[in-house]
Amino acid sequence: MNLDRIDLPLVAILRGLDPADAATVGRTLFDAGFRLIEVPLNRPGALQAMGIIRDLAPPDALVGGGTMLTLADVDAVADAGGRIFVAPNYDPAVIAHARERGLLCAPGVATPTEAFAALAAGAHILKLFPAETIGPAGLKAMKSVLPAGTPLWPVGGVTPEQIAAWKAAGATGAGIGSQLFTPGVAPDELARRAQAFAAAWHAA
Repeated sequence: MNLDRIDLPLVAILRGLDPADAATVGRTLFDAGFRLIEVPLNRPGALQAMGIIRDLAPPDALVGGGTMLTLADVDAVADAGGRIFVAPNYDPAVIAHARERGLLCAPGVATPTEAFAALAAGAHILKLFPAETIGPAGLKAMKSVLPAGTPLWPVGGVTPEQIAAWKAAGATGAGIGSQLFTPGVAPDELARRAQAFAAAWHAA
């Protein structure tokens, strides 16, 4: 899967999304330029919400699951038409299975050891989690020893004001959770937050 065609490499993490709100949330994010959507599986209704967003997504969007911890999680998302595998951890068997199912694989890592192991298992992208503890300096140091061109996405507490620092350190994208979406957020507020992140990324 070629990420070069994604103009805004920010992943909207929609934890706790109610399926009844999925269409409105999805349209709002797509209108703001988001093309990467993650619905974490550790909340009720996640697969249904993911499917609703997938059905209305633009052709260049990728929609998938987050907090995917098991082979069964991978199968559930793939069978529901999801195209992204995101996890908070590194599990070689789960990564390999997600890759076999054709998903874009972004497992969570926090150390160089985990990063190299995840790449060896087939990861396409490294999710640096929790980003708050790794920081831009940690990302920059990790990038210096990883294979050139390795996509690095900090996740956890990333704000629009921090985007420039993360990009300067070598981040090629980021995952945005509660700073962007919280259950019940009004569509106009979601649009404002999404536009702020998009503007910060393009300006950096």
